[in-house]
Amino acid sequence: MTRKVLGIIGTYRKGRVIDTAVSEVLRGAADSGADIQRIDLLDAHVEFCTNCRTCTQEKDVGRRGTCVLQDDMAEILDAIDAADGLVLGAPMNFYNVNALTRRFMERLLPYAYWPWDAKMGPKLRVAKPAKKAVTVTATACPTFLARLLTPGSRKALKTAASMMGARVVGSLHYGGVPQTPDSTLDEKGLRKAYRAGEYLVSRIS
Repeated sequence: MTRKVLGIIGTYRKGRVIDTAVSEVLRGAADSGADIQRIDLLDAHVEFCTNCRTCTQEKDVGRRGTCVLQDDMAEILDAIDAADGLVLGAPMNFYNVNALTRRFMERLLPYAYWPWDAKMGPKLRVAKPAKKAVTVTATACPTFLARLLTPGSRKALKTAASMMGARVVGSLHYGGVPQTPDSTLDEKGLRKAYRAGEYLVSRIS
């Protein structure tokens, strides 16, 4: 059975670090036999979540509830549900993922069951993650410092993966990269991303 890998790219800068890294992860996955698809959030029509929680009220609806907003998000969620592996990429802006990615993340609420009379917080509809994921982040801060002092973006992407029913098996963090407006990845960074794609496919059962 052919494995499907979906890349979700939350960057404003096409052809730069995050875009290039996710593309290379997908290339590694494709060369390992996976069918690949990519979604550029910059090109998608995704409205802001209004926190009406309509999508969280019904209990037995399968993987996710239904959002009342009419945009591209339902199609994106269909692609997520059909995938065996996910590649989530976003830069760090102000110590966390950028606003483009955060808007998408807030629209993952249909994967939770959260009735208004609940005494606790939301409960994931898919308790046991079956998908596998690789996350990709980048920052101007040196990598070793970023991992210690600014873990927000990696944690956010890990949480997003969990909402979508995926367990993170690889986390790429590129530090000290935007030295010029046109900075992109060096050969070492490209190889690292490619190998992550190969590894992701190897972990999909």
